[in-house]
Formats: sequence, structure tokens, C-alpha cells
Amino acid sequence: MAKKLAPPVKSEVKKKAPAKSEAKNKVSVKEQGPMKSEVKKKAPAKEKAPLIKTQFELNAPEAREVFLGGDFNNWDTQVTPMKKDKNGAWKTTLSLQPGRYEYRFFVDNTWVSDLSCAGCVPNDFGTMNCIIIVK
Repeated sequence: MAKKLAPPVKSEVKKKAPAKSEAKNKVSVKEQGPMKSEVKKKAPAKEKAPLIKTQFELNAPEAREVFLGGDFNNWDTQVTPMKKDKNGAWKTTLSLQPGRYEYRFFVDNTWVSDLSCAGCVPNDFGTMNCIIIVK
């Protein structure tokens, strides 16, 4: 809440140059926006790399439900369902930025590795995560 200031006493209204110590403490009653020279220009926005459609596939005709989990979806076992085709292959396509991703399939409530992946790395649970490089 703003304080109401008492009207200035006539002796304070006289125009005299303020002492250097007074000038530092003087506050303007009317605030104005920054002058053009004081306005900081925003840095140009970084252009994001284009998203690349990336297909994941798992051949598991006996499975009832399959989800894809990975660092691209915080390993959420319910957010990326896969669809089964007539040949028993489960597929999904994600739009990902170029980079390296770890993933696994969540088949009927069990984590399963992609046997066709080019590379794997150990995870904190004593199993292996699959690697995909999106270019």
C-alpha cells in the first residue's frame, strides 16, 4: 500500500541544487519506463531442430498390450501405447528431435528389450536399455 506524503513545506520547495549526498537519495515521484537506450534487446530465439518421425516396432503376437517407455517420455509406462497390426507386430511413431534416446517396451506389465536395436546400455535395474540415434 502506498503511503500518503505530506505536502512539501514552502522552505523545501525552493529551487536549489541538491548536494551530492542528497541527489543519490532523491526519488522521482513520477516513474517512467526505461529510455530506449536502456531497453535490453532479447536474444534471438534458438531455432529448434526439426522433429523427425521415428517408428518403433516390436514383434510380439502373443502380447495383450504394449507400451513404449524411454527418456523421451520420462519412462511413463502408460503414455505411449503401441498398436498391433494383423501380423502381430506392435508399432508406434513418435516425433523426436535429433539426439540419442534410451528406451524399452513395456509388454503385459513387464519390461522387454528391443532385440533388433543396434546398441544397448546397462541401466540402474541390472538390465539393458536400448539405444536409438535420431538424425
